Amino acid sequence: MVEADKQGQGNEWFIPEESREYLGQVFGDLRDPVDIEVFTRDGDNAPYNEATVNFCRDLGRLSEKVRVSFHACDSERAGELDVDRSPTVVLNPGRVRIRYLGAPLGEEARTFIETITLLSAGQSRLSETSRKLLAELAGERHVRVLVSPTCPYCPGQVLNAFRAAIERPDLVTAECIETAENMDLAEKYEAASLPRTVINETFFQKGLYPEERFVVELVALRSADELLREDTHANAPESASGTDEKVDVVIVGGGPAGLTAAIYLERSGLKSVVLEKGVVGGQVALTPEVENYPGFKRVGGIQLMELIADQARGYGLVKEGDPVAEIKVGKDIEVFTERTHYVARAVILATGATSRRLGVPGEDELFGRGVSVCASCDGWAYKGKDVVMVGGGSSALTEALHLHNMGVRVTLVHRREDFRAEKHLQKSVEREGIPVLLNTVVEEFVGDDKGLSAVRLRNVTDGTQSELAVHGAFVAIGWRPETALAQQIGVKTDQWGYINVDRGMRTNIPRVYACGDVIGGVQQIVTAVGEGATAALSVFEDISNPYWKRDEEP
Repeated sequence: MVEADKQGQGNEWFIPEESREYLGQVFGDLRDPVDIEVFTRDGDNAPYNEATVNFCRDLGRLSEKVRVSFHACDSERAGELDVDRSPTVVLNPGRVRIRYLGAPLGEEARTFIETITLLSAGQSRLSETSRKLLAELAGERHVRVLVSPTCPYCPGQVLNAFRAAIERPDLVTAECIETAENMDLAEKYEAASLPRTVINETFFQKGLYPEERFVVELVALRSADELLREDTHANAPESASGTDEKVDVVIVGGGPAGLTAAIYLERSGLKSVVLEKGVVGGQVALTPEVENYPGFKRVGGIQLMELIADQARGYGLVKEGDPVAEIKVGKDIEVFTERTHYVARAVILATGATSRRLGVPGEDELFGRGVSVCASCDGWAYKGKDVVMVGGGSSALTEALHLHNMGVRVTLVHRREDFRAEKHLQKSVEREGIPVLLNTVVEEFVGDDKGLSAVRLRNVTDGTQSELAVHGAFVAIGWRPETALAQQIGVKTDQWGYINVDRGMRTNIPRVYACGDVIGGVQQIVTAVGEGATAALSVFEDISNPYWKRDEEP
């Protein structure tokens, strides 16, 4: 065993000072000691080995309750724990079965710290429903979650697995696998779209799942949709909702608009809840770098949304992984989720927009197996490989530059003669020497069971066709507003499907408001924030003095 203080020379820190101060506060509340065992092998993933060693060493320096030790992958201890990959980090061996295959850095650093606090407290902090489900688990479960350092959805899925392993240490093994450092496993499990979860080598999940759905499928080894179809009563939102809760306002969507609305509502004295079906942040969380938000010359999209989300959580309740199933407008506004029935005085729709698809042959069949809409999530799987980025706007060029800087060989494909992106992005693409195919459209994605192998292209000026061999394709051609809930209750939309609102973010239905990307417009972070604030202030004004009642007066 190599002692922690021998791994770093001198007193230099790997963790920045600001982060050390925060971690010092977090670790000050630790109850029981947590053991971290780090395993490395010379020559394998060398930069990641060094970063993992330095990171874990610093954690041990921050608290005596974080006990760190270092071992070689060919040591006796590695044999005892069946460790054969470098780096590997094992947490509290002998008490739980949790480990990282790869450096616990990037987005996974948050999961790593939270797992330490859970292990120290000896609690999974799962919901009561999840704990009851896991109490009925009879057989062993081996959960492997494949991730990348920049994926905003991966940490939530890893925490689902780790919490289950803490709750049932006798039966659940959980591993977080960093794909860039374990490409053989990424290929084995076809992890082109992340997170990718594999349970007992036979059951697969793609994406971030709400906690209780994850646990249901972990126990049953069957999809929740299949189980629900067998239970006809489960299809009714009323029966799916376990508890009733009264609030002043329900906000559907946890992007910049929804979170800002929550801040303004709570400051106005109105109780609100934000319901986000995935993780907070919206499309901003998928943006590698934001360079046009006032106060920040350059900031990661995830980092910016974490700052906004932390502020919102300080005011009110923000629930992630809790999709809304139905909204009913009557005397009260009723909002149904799988867990709760909310009774509110108003609802704000901040449901955002999702990426548009090309609608060409092979796109649906190969989606998640080479075709993607998120370079931040899936780009690491294509390091050193050839991909195309389809689109000509700022998002497409930003993601192309992000992939290029990751070591991905990217070619831009745009159907017009000129890009629509900001000029500085166009100059950056030219400066970096990224190949560009203008006046070109994708006619088909070509592949088989192993994934995408090529794209068929057509030049729109002369009609010539060609085929480009690639490992991956990313589509960034605009957005489609998420208006299913709005249409459910009769909210009016424009010819492009965006929700119609007035200057106060009011829809055609009293007590129903909308803001952010779902209403169209310029669709920038700053405008979404402004629209969220406006919607909240309109709610406050209307609850105090209902405009629909004023209209009824002679």
